[in-house]
Amino acid sequence: MALRSFGKDPETNGDHCPTVWFDEERQELVFQGWKASDELQAECLTTGPIPDSEAVVRLPVRMAQQIREALDAAERSPVR
Repeated sequence: MALRSFGKDPETNGDHCPTVWFDEERQELVFQGWKASDELQAECLTTGPIPDSEAVVRLPVRMAQQIREALDAAERSPVR
């Protein structure tokens, strides 16, 4: 796996915090975020089921720059 890190939440202590990566090999964005509350999970379920192999996570909007950079890298990637 070739994970390329684009950063952690800039307002956390750098440990146990939301993070964004781009997996160049698998051509996937990878996110670490806070687990969704039961209330948020229930609201998300109104649009359809969430398979056991998937999860709803929260990322702060202050990470927009890191997410944009990861998206730019994904779009520039030669493999699609």
